[in-house]
Amino acid sequence: MSAQYRNPVIPGSHADPSVCRVGDDYYLACSSFEFFPGVPLFHSRDLVNWRAIGHALTRDSQLDLHGCKSSLGIFAPTLRHIGGRFHLVTTNLNKFSNFIVSADRAEGSWSEPLWLDWPGIDPSLFEDADGRVYISGNGGFLGDEPAGIYQAEIDLATGALKSPRRLVWPGTGGKAPEGPHLYRRGGFYYLLIAEGGTEYGHMVTVARSAQPMGPFEACPRNPILSHRSLDSPIQATGHADLVEAADGHWWAVFLGIRPAPVRFAGLHHHLGRETFLAPVTWTDDGWPVIGQQGRVFETMDAGTLPLQPPAARSTSTTFSGTTLPPEFNHLRNPQPGSWSLQARPGWLTLQGQPDTLDDVAAPAFVGRRQQHFDCTVTTLLDFEPAADGEEAGLTVFKNERFHYEIAVGRRDSQRVVFLRRRLGSLWKVEREQPLPHGELLLGLRADAQHYRFFFQRPGQAEQAFGTGECALLSTEVAGGFTGVYLGLYATGNGRHSAAPACFRGLDYRDTTP
Repeated sequence: MSAQYRNPVIPGSHADPSVCRVGDDYYLACSSFEFFPGVPLFHSRDLVNWRAIGHALTRDSQLDLHGCKSSLGIFAPTLRHIGGRFHLVTTNLNKFSNFIVSADRAEGSWSEPLWLDWPGIDPSLFEDADGRVYISGNGGFLGDEPAGIYQAEIDLATGALKSPRRLVWPGTGGKAPEGPHLYRRGGFYYLLIAEGGTEYGHMVTVARSAQPMGPFEACPRNPILSHRSLDSPIQATGHADLVEAADGHWWAVFLGIRPAPVRFAGLHHHLGRETFLAPVTWTDDGWPVIGQQGRVFETMDAGTLPLQPPAARSTSTTFSGTTLPPEFNHLRNPQPGSWSLQARPGWLTLQGQPDTLDDVAAPAFVGRRQQHFDCTVTTLLDFEPAADGEEAGLTVFKNERFHYEIAVGRRDSQRVVFLRRRLGSLWKVEREQPLPHGELLLGLRADAQHYRFFFQRPGQAEQAFGTGECALLSTEVAGGFTGVYLGLYATGNGRHSAAPACFRGLDYRDTTP
């Protein structure tokens, strides 16, 4: 038996993966929605073990998320290496516009956006052997044209179309045909798309043609990937991208979800849509097959992949550098002066803004994705609120209407530690108690069902401080396309905070049994 690997290969909220190969190196991009910087980028030598290398959209001039509603922003990037450069095409749903950025190296820096006269979402690029480049995307997203996949030839230097935009395939009849990618293998062009909506009915379908612009013939075995109606710990598989390894074998990256393994509680997922990997084989009549007849598993054979040593799944961030580690994000474009790594070296300093976690805005926030059902997260906070309403702490954040906080604040001129839950229109401070001056360790322990919050004063015993249900932060309850973030935040609740909040690190430990 060959070596095996575990799915997902990139856990946590890493949706809509797109992959390309340059020599023996693989590069992958994912959606980032309302979080800044945008489009996380990864590198791998084996398609299994991925290392975060940064983001494509790191400047306000590249990514405008001001006023962006939750789960809008950056959708479904496609990453390709064309003409010796990396090109990334994607959609900013905050502006309902598609654009291309490019770079000599995936690590950046990436160019300013080249805005396209190309409607719809999920744009993709394909370079043919003759050097022509085609753009694909979906139609019908706003009801302005028939649903399906549209294509045209594009000038990659200017963004101008060199042929008319044309509907080339409506899909197989599933809702929301989207996420197209075009490939050439042998004498055929293959058009791979997602259908069924990015929910439990998600699926991957494929068609092929002798010409890049069609007409396309649907695979008789569609869908070639779907877990709909299956009793599997992996659900909602779809939105795939294919890559040919150096040895000629093909592989697919795609999104899927893992409902929390809680019996008799219904299906709820709160980690978001994650990145999975499966082998691709080809039938005698030239059609791709993903996984085992369209099914994939948590443990799969690695085949001929040259597996590398796995990276550590736990991290201890010390904020000792001059830039945030690549796993961290802000909520939308951060306000100038709202955060710093230099104000107090070795600490992350957040300056509370008038905006709060309840607002569609840019509160002082730095967070990372939750990637495991079972984990422990802690941070050391140094914060002396100067006025009532100032607060800072640790949040479990799904969106502005669904989140939990354990934090330090001031009430009636008294410094306090409190636990708060915001669940839709319901808002409640669950616990609160007076707190002496000094640094405070804030933390949580998560399993598949609960977040258990605690705090600890230096030299004293840890104190349990309440719980929150994971299911109430799931997509099935809270909506949206993203998973849970574990974040550090500060706010003045309508005013600028006079006192800075300083966090000495964020420790994330995978405690999977």
